Amino acid sequence: MIHRKLAPGTARADHLLIAEMVAPGSRVLDVGCGDGALLKLLIEEKNVDGRGIEISREKVNACVARGLSVIQGDADQDLSSYPDGGFDYAVLSLTIQATRKPRVVLENLLRIGHKAIVSFPNFGHWKIRAGLLLTGRMPRTPNLPEAWFESQDSHLCTIKDFSDLVRLVDAEVEDAVAFNSRGQRLAIKNSLSLQNLLGEKAVFLLAPRSKRR
Repeated sequence: MIHRKLAPGTARADHLLIAEMVAPGSRVLDVGCGDGALLKLLIEEKNVDGRGIEISREKVNACVARGLSVIQGDADQDLSSYPDGGFDYAVLSLTIQATRKPRVVLENLLRIGHKAIVSFPNFGHWKIRAGLLLTGRMPRTPNLPEAWFESQDSHLCTIKDFSDLVRLVDAEVEDAVAFNSRGQRLAIKNSLSLQNLLGEKAVFLLAPRSKRR
């Protein structure tokens, strides 16, 4: 897949990578859209028909105040009400590790969208491994800044773990990018082990095998 690189500006690194994977003019559902930064980027840069769902009422209000079409909802409970194939892309950015049932959420993303895009922090990064080895405690990094008892991340995973889940739900990986804290892609695309070791975060573009186009 050939991406058109977007100007970095102040946008989050995974948002820029997600935007490069989205086709112009497509219909996008941003699940767990937060303050709407990704939706705004996609609307401005890719002219998408964007919708969002967010669990926080305050963040929903902030999105609506910015002119974004966002409703309050819980990814674990409310995705089942969305119709099959209602969107070209269903997006979940840095949120799957905070869901209660990641497999069900991913299956719903793949059902709702013709394609799903998921970004997540990689718990297999070498700094996290080293921290566990040397201190024997749950690590705290810029990507995982909260103490274990304060974090909402109940299902942290590695890139290898997520790849296993993708196979389990019978999805096809159309693109996958591992990157560092500065948003720089790692030139290790064909080595899952190196991605798992060196990538601080990852973005996967997925399609259900039955919907591949």
